[in-house]
Amino acid sequence: MYDIFILAKDENNNQILEETLIKFKSLKDDFKKLEIKCFLSNDNDTLDCYLEFHAGAGGTESQDWAEMLRRMYMKWASNKKYGVELISEHRGDEAGIKSSVIKISGDYIYGFLKSESGIHRLVRISPFDSGARRHTSFASVWIYPVIDENIDIEIIEKDLRVDTYRSSGAGGQHVNTTDSAVRITHIPTKIVVQCQNERSQHKNKETCMNMLKARLYEFELQKKEKENSKIENSKSDIGWGHQIRSYILHPYRLVKDNRTGFENSNPDKVLDGEIDKFLENSLYKINA
Repeated sequence: MYDIFILAKDENNNQILEETLIKFKSLKDDFKKLEIKCFLSNDNDTLDCYLEFHAGAGGTESQDWAEMLRRMYMKWASNKKYGVELISEHRGDEAGIKSSVIKISGDYIYGFLKSESGIHRLVRISPFDSGARRHTSFASVWIYPVIDENIDIEIIEKDLRVDTYRSSGAGGQHVNTTDSAVRITHIPTKIVVQCQNERSQHKNKETCMNMLKARLYEFELQKKEKENSKIENSKSDIGWGHQIRSYILHPYRLVKDNRTGFENSNPDKVLDGEIDKFLENSLYKINA
């Protein structure tokens, strides 16, 4: 192909030059995809994942930001034709969400998204402030692999507290008038999971148990790597000093990853799901 490019250049054949350049770009893109997949070599990287969102302090502002973050990841998944499932959500009093869990299914999803765990910071003119003042909001995203059947996680029944409650989300009249939603608390670790997306309490409980297995598996991995205390401490304070990425909409427009230094001056596109460059740079940083 290189010889054809040189020949076309010598003969000023623009058509062949354009076709060759297109093929070069395609080869470069394919090579980059293979290079990135080489970084996804851990056993869990091939798995689907849960994304758990929590609004920080600040009421409506942070709750709206948490919903914007959820939409960003759902748009990213939708653009790539990945499966997206809403597991649970706790709506804000005025707007947004206080917390939510979604599941994304596809090739190497956990590998791509695992570095997104952390605090995300938003700076903007508040649409909820009549004085049009600038506000800073925080929300957290935590990523857990969906455990497959080959991984055995022992859960002791007496370690669980199972609560049922009435769903407040979408799902039809039946869901909203019966205690179909399920919340499970793992007492030794204080891990809490909940599901309300199914009409059946049994199915919601089954989903909760799968989520709990994922959380316990991740918990044990963090423990073995001696990282757990640091991560849990950062989870306790969704605010200043812990953010992994800043999304600034005012007074200038920029999205900056605080770990890799990568920047994008078009936050609208980023919030619309174009986060591949941030994911790629995180993978390069992890494997540097």
